[in-house]
Amino acid sequence: MELCSTFKPNSFDLSFSSSLPHFSLKPHIKSSNLGPKFHVLAVTVDPKELPQNSPQRLLKELSERKKLVSPKRKIPPKRFILKPPLDDVKLTERFLNSPQLSLKSFPLLSSCLPCSRLNNADKAWIDEYLVEAKQCLGYPLESSESYGDDDNPAKQFDTLLYLAFQHPKCERTNARHVRSGHSRLGFLGEYVLELAMCEFFLQRYPRESPGPMRERVYALIGKRYTPKWIRNASLQNLIFPYDDMDKLKRLDREPPVKSVFWALFGAIYLCFGMPEVYRVLFEVFGMDPEAEDCQPKLRRQLEDVDYVSVEFEGRKLSWQDVAAYKPPEDALFAHPRVFRACVPPGMHRFRGNVWDYTSRPQVMQTLGYPLAMNDRIPEITEARNIELGLGLQLAFFHPSKYKFEHPRFCFERLEYLGQKIQDLVMAERLLMKHLDAPGRWLQERHRRLVMNKFCGRYLREKNLHRYIIYSEEVQDAFEHNRRLRNPATTSVQQAIHGLSYAIYGKPDVRRLMFEVFDFEQIQPKVV
Repeated sequence: MELCSTFKPNSFDLSFSSSLPHFSLKPHIKSSNLGPKFHVLAVTVDPKELPQNSPQRLLKELSERKKLVSPKRKIPPKRFILKPPLDDVKLTERFLNSPQLSLKSFPLLSSCLPCSRLNNADKAWIDEYLVEAKQCLGYPLESSESYGDDDNPAKQFDTLLYLAFQHPKCERTNARHVRSGHSRLGFLGEYVLELAMCEFFLQRYPRESPGPMRERVYALIGKRYTPKWIRNASLQNLIFPYDDMDKLKRLDREPPVKSVFWALFGAIYLCFGMPEVYRVLFEVFGMDPEAEDCQPKLRRQLEDVDYVSVEFEGRKLSWQDVAAYKPPEDALFAHPRVFRACVPPGMHRFRGNVWDYTSRPQVMQTLGYPLAMNDRIPEITEARNIELGLGLQLAFFHPSKYKFEHPRFCFERLEYLGQKIQDLVMAERLLMKHLDAPGRWLQERHRRLVMNKFCGRYLREKNLHRYIIYSEEVQDAFEHNRRLRNPATTSVQQAIHGLSYAIYGKPDVRRLMFEVFDFEQIQPKVV
């Protein structure tokens, strides 16, 4: 680099060479009488003429390279990168090797198995912790593979119990088959617990309205109280192996415990059925429905002057009575005790009234009742059909009609039962229909399919809302007010599901939901 400068009285010339691009420096100095004029000249030298190790040459080459390199872009998260679809061969191989298609006799149980086989890390957890979990829950310590033949659903208990403890904040949740399997079990277990508690309290308190019963249920299985039951069963070390559960913040403690609690009862229900759910709830976790903190708020109660069924009179049923009860072979109903807990004996006073003659035949024809049953004695069929008609009339009784004189002569208890059974039936349907879907997606879809406004809409599409029995004052108010009328149609629709479950069982609830009312006709918004 050479710098040449000459000073003249009237001008100042500056000449220099550098590796900068061609430009000329012309300072904007207004001509004035304060000083002489300046002339600045810039001269660049070709970088090839510069020495090999010249700094200007290196800077020039570096600037040219930066122009060719594209700017850095932020890499999207891995979950948003679209993968190419599997070809037919790999897709077929994946489904054939999936444990979800291994059990043809138990489609619901099969749909809750992991989508791929357990690997060595999964088996290591099973070998280390599963024996402790079984011991806390009161199960035999040997492997579930020794539980009889392949037709025994309990053979899959080890796998489901392992999935139940893999909550979203544990180490194994990064594996897709573990994360999805746990969330699906939790999705099912929530509705299993709700139905189990509903049936238990309906039979234990045959005169109580659903409001206090909902408070009792929340005080037992609400997420705020689940850590207490987990601690009673000594399962906290399996959920938080490196932390003290009592010292964790509430937001860090309750979600994992609630997730494991729900998934645990989903696994127990699939392998052993509802009686085992009651045993674990009340015997292992030590729930006490008579505890002071489980009692509902004090409120003014309407005087109940009507009779209850003989088996409820003078005593409260225990969980052993509910869990061990099996209906006789010639029983009128699939769940006789649940029916008698919801339909009071005094409903026979309405037999042969105007609604029984004018409305009941149309309602039964729309719903496809009575169903064909293989009864040994014709009198059993006749008695069932009579009780069915009375139950349908109760399902259409709005509380404004008789509730203030006869608190149980309305659809409230049947509605409470129907809500829980339709939630469970829809959950089972979605699990079997969407094998690859995680529990959170299923939860959103479930919520959109059984929304209250849709339940009422399905009833109104069948024109069954015309047969609801109101009091005269409410009838005048509801006649031209859709906002007042629609909640009642939702309640009647759910009460019909509760009645069908008590009389014919869960298969008839599926028939009503997916064949008569067609609950899947409203497709939910894509999540």
